[in-house]
Amino acid sequence: MDPVAVPVEQGLALAAILFSIGLTGVMVRRNIIIILMSVEVMLNACALAFIVAGAKWGEADGQIMFMLILSVAAAEVAVGLGLLLQINRRVGSIDIDETSRLRG
Repeated sequence: MDPVAVPVEQGLALAAILFSIGLTGVMVRRNIIIILMSVEVMLNACALAFIVAGAKWGEADGQIMFMLILSVAAAEVAVGLGLLLQINRRVGSIDIDETSRLRG
């Protein structure tokens, strides 16, 4: 049985929409948690684009890149949350504008 294929244009359009939503979240929000989540959305949009491109050409390269992006996203979350905890301890807030007090 042949699975129903999603057209490449629709998959890439969805990836572009997700990436622009994530970019908007990074640019507009000041909460560090929201910024980290927006970066995650951007990484998932890139992973979706690789999956769609790999499916179009029938290669496993898109899935391999997806696994790489998944591992980078996990490392980003671990480091980001560690930094978030330290900033919250030192400043008492998770607002990105408040971290300017950390300068020497």
